[in-house]
Amino acid sequence: MAFRGSLRQLVRTKDVDHVIHQNDADPTEEGHHARLDRRLTVWDLMGFGIGIVIGTGIFTLTGTAAKDNAGPAVMISFLIAGIVAMLAALCYAELAAAVPTAGSSYTYAYTTIGEIFAWIIAWDLILEFALGAAVVARGWSGYLQGVFDLPKAFFGEEDSTINLGAVFIVVVLGFVAAMGIRESKLVTNSLVVIKVSICLFIIGVGLFYVSLDNQTPYIPPSEKAEGASGLKQPLWQWVTGIDQTAYGVTGVLVAAAIVFFAYSGFEAVANLGEETKDPAKDMPRGLIGTLVICTVLYVAVCFVLTGMVKYTNLSTGEPLADAFDQAGLGWAGIIIGTAAVAGLTSVILVDIVAMGRIGFALCRDGLLPPAIGRIHPKFHTPVVITVGTTVAVAILGAFVPLAVLAEMVSIGTLFAFLVVSVAVVVLRRTKPRMKRPFRTPQVPLLPIVSGVLCIALMTNLAVETWLRFLVWLALGLVVYFVYGRHHSKLHASGADARDGAGR
Repeated sequence: MAFRGSLRQLVRTKDVDHVIHQNDADPTEEGHHARLDRRLTVWDLMGFGIGIVIGTGIFTLTGTAAKDNAGPAVMISFLIAGIVAMLAALCYAELAAAVPTAGSSYTYAYTTIGEIFAWIIAWDLILEFALGAAVVARGWSGYLQGVFDLPKAFFGEEDSTINLGAVFIVVVLGFVAAMGIRESKLVTNSLVVIKVSICLFIIGVGLFYVSLDNQTPYIPPSEKAEGASGLKQPLWQWVTGIDQTAYGVTGVLVAAAIVFFAYSGFEAVANLGEETKDPAKDMPRGLIGTLVICTVLYVAVCFVLTGMVKYTNLSTGEPLADAFDQAGLGWAGIIIGTAAVAGLTSVILVDIVAMGRIGFALCRDGLLPPAIGRIHPKFHTPVVITVGTTVAVAILGAFVPLAVLAEMVSIGTLFAFLVVSVAVVVLRRTKPRMKRPFRTPQVPLLPIVSGVLCIALMTNLAVETWLRFLVWLALGLVVYFVYGRHHSKLHASGADARDGAGR
């Protein structure tokens, strides 16, 4: 009986109706978290989405994935990753429209499969956005160094002991995020205009320098990867004992798993549900619109990049700017490098905003101390937790070379997408009459396909990535069992004492 009681505590769930109306409470109640301001339209949502998706993936990962894994077929890799993300987006759209919340997949898990799984997802999302912001901050610093020839000791990637450029941009954007969602959206939308324009510039100008000879063979023949230890193998190859290979179909799939990093941030849009004026209509449009626009831009830019320069000669640091340099268009390379600085800026900002909203949701549910998640009376943002996460990201960006950890962001995102796919099916069964302004088509088939594809991409990530991911999750479980389990508002209300609580 004691075991059953403990298990029931771990899988206690929040009621969906309570989540929908949790901001309707009397703001004078003790311990009440003031609501977030509803200021965002569908265009703002797409601005945030494009702001975080178009960044490191297009300015950096295109060269790395093509040169090391897929060759010109990197276009297929981005398309595969985009299709998986789109299937997940259709699942997100149903939940985000029906249950607009700052917690996105964390809250969806909380209402379907239980508190312990919700905590794991939240812990996973913290890793995804914090690590993603730190990686991009160092990339931003590197591009800035290249454009303005700044000292590599403070702005470089390999030669710096403390990356001041990364610290600077994180602190500035953390301040913007804390000031308010209106300020964040104005900065983000301005930067999005710049980087979409530069993507169109790359495609429009680069097309005149494309040679199909550079894209032959389109899928380079598979070859054994050199200098890689067993832990660097994709998980499925390590399990089956097959030697690690580059290129070929396997290389295309490995590249798809790696470049999934490029799509990892779109779920940040789902975290803005409570700040959207009309979430029932705007959340699905914002999520799906973001992915359609970004996938088209990614594939087109990959076509131009691999057509301008042979994949074996691509730069892995600044592939787009370098491709134009190799084509004798140095002036264009400078423009692209400058735009990359702007493009990466918006990614960092949206990451920080998203972390603040996840922390706010955790504090509201009692899984983290409520005081750090309170909304500032003037700025209407969770200032304390936003500042705290900004400091953490700045420290990571200052001292830790994070390029090798980009896969960690991908595995975290794919795990979250898997949970959302499951949540759609579960809620269709447990809450069949719930109002759904947008309905995911072909349930349960589409969510099942989405979940299977997420798992497939995860198995193409390196064994060492899985090990780091498991260590992080273990750390999160310690925090949950030491604090969150006993301070959860569901625990305080005695919900775990009722069988099937919250369903």
